[in-house]
Amino acid sequence: MNRTERLYALVEELRAVSPRPRSARWLAERFGVSTRTIERDLSALQQSGVPLYAEPGRSGGYVVDKDHTLPPLTVTPSEAAALAVALHGLSGTPFAADARSALHKVFAVMPQRERQAARELAARVRLAVNPVRPSALPHTLLEALASRRLLHLCYADARGEEVTDRTVEPLGFLGGDHWYLIGWCRARSAVRGFRLDRIREARALEETTEPRPVDLSQLDTPGWDFAALDKLYGFA
Repeated sequence: MNRTERLYALVEELRAVSPRPRSARWLAERFGVSTRTIERDLSALQQSGVPLYAEPGRSGGYVVDKDHTLPPLTVTPSEAAALAVALHGLSGTPFAADARSALHKVFAVMPQRERQAARELAARVRLAVNPVRPSALPHTLLEALASRRLLHLCYADARGEEVTDRTVEPLGFLGGDHWYLIGWCRARSAVRGFRLDRIREARALEETTEPRPVDLSQLDTPGWDFAALDKLYGFA
């Protein structure tokens, strides 16, 4: 068993007995490695975001929060390749980095045999390379949107000649020919769309904002029809 398979097996072992703990020594004997190796593995899982914690005491050990982890996924090689093709279309959007991260998580929990088959299939698929690469900027916007934090933007005009400071309450994103941050502009006292490629700098402020209804009729988007992501893809 290689390390990737052992990490996956560790999570599933802890999920199976949760909320009861497993000691590092017990896990080391279970997987035929040293206690130090198990402790390094558990630390790596914690750093990757697995909701894993230690319970002190003689009967303590490590516990994983079952409510915040997924059971094993059954993903075929063709499904994995299809996900990669679909996620390629998100290049240059605010969701590109998170999409790549999600695909890596799916790939990591696939059994070794299916993972290798997915690699071989993916190697036979060719996609046009998009020269636009997502920057760290959209992540700042996504975090501010999720936490309802006020944003300070340095925003360029259409010619890129003048940059103005804007204080914006983030409300959402619109995707079309270009991606826009939709926000309540305090300088204009109105809903405005800010093209992502014209945002020179974005900084989340400490102030949080109350929800505002988004009125798309206030935006200059002639001929555009929009549908929310949750409605398009059946989010439950």
